[in-house]
Amino acid sequence: MNITEQQQDLTVQYCFPDNNLSCRKEVRTGPGNIFLFTLLSFISVCTVLFNLLVIISISHFKQLHTPTNLLILSLAVADLLVGLVVMPVNIMQLGVSCWYLGKMACAVIPLINVVSTSASLCSMTCIAVDRYIAVNDPLLYSTKITVCKTSLIIILGWSLCFFYVLTVFYFNDHLLQSQISMSCYGECFIVIKYSWVIVDLVISFLCPCSIILILYTLIFIVARRQAIAVKSMSKVHSPGHTVKVSITSETKAAKTLGIVVCFYLGCWIPFFLSSLFSETLSSVTLLWTVFSWLLYISSAVNPIIYAIFYPWFRASANYIVTCRIFDSSSSSLSLFREHF
Repeated sequence: MNITEQQQDLTVQYCFPDNNLSCRKEVRTGPGNIFLFTLLSFISVCTVLFNLLVIISISHFKQLHTPTNLLILSLAVADLLVGLVVMPVNIMQLGVSCWYLGKMACAVIPLINVVSTSASLCSMTCIAVDRYIAVNDPLLYSTKITVCKTSLIIILGWSLCFFYVLTVFYFNDHLLQSQISMSCYGECFIVIKYSWVIVDLVISFLCPCSIILILYTLIFIVARRQAIAVKSMSKVHSPGHTVKVSITSETKAAKTLGIVVCFYLGCWIPFFLSSLFSETLSSVTLLWTVFSWLLYISSAVNPIIYAIFYPWFRASANYIVTCRIFDSSSSSLSLFREHF
């Protein structure tokens, strides 16, 4: 038995062989793991590329500098952080059990993770408010919602997300003691206390999601009522075509963003429901990993939904891919004939 144990010790790999406190190294190989890592890496690359297309499109073309598009830009930035930082780090942890990025990164990367996902939900909430005002009061929308006001709201929203997460994760000594667990050198995983899960569930999920669902319900009710009114007016007055186009376009935009929201909530709900059935959650558990990646995948799907429903995104992507945005007058090009 002693000889066998010695032989097993010789085959054991460590994250840092020169450190006596090093964790044991577990490398996950095999056809199934290779396929999984390849698939997740492809999703990460697509998330970065698709959201970059959205960011470049809205930033470059002056015609897209609208309040709604600025909120979509904010959402794309949050999704870009997920694809650029959060996804690669999680893929690395799935492939090798060791943590090679250091203790500082072990503390900072969860911050980026939660800030980006919180900012996504904050952007969703602002988009719902924007669409409700546009549909409920289209004639006064341009005076109530401006690019300047929207920019300030976006800055305020990101700031609140950042300081909320920073306060909860790092300025609360009670939580700080149990969040980062490093029993050996080369290990990093997060253990979240159940009390924090409840607080975060209410502040970061239930409140904004309730606002989103209520507003989109009201949007569809108002849009349907307006569509019926316009249809009845068009039978009597043919000049109502302009109003009809405006209301129809706003309704289409609301439906498109509603699909984004429904998909996003569908990815979030399993994550938070699973957190309620465990007093402590570790980032290395299988359930946590599956539901976390379900959240991350939503960051890749959002731009695809834009591409399907928004002609301006397809047109701008064509200009970007063909490098025609480098023309001196490209920022003033018209991307659609009809305002959506």
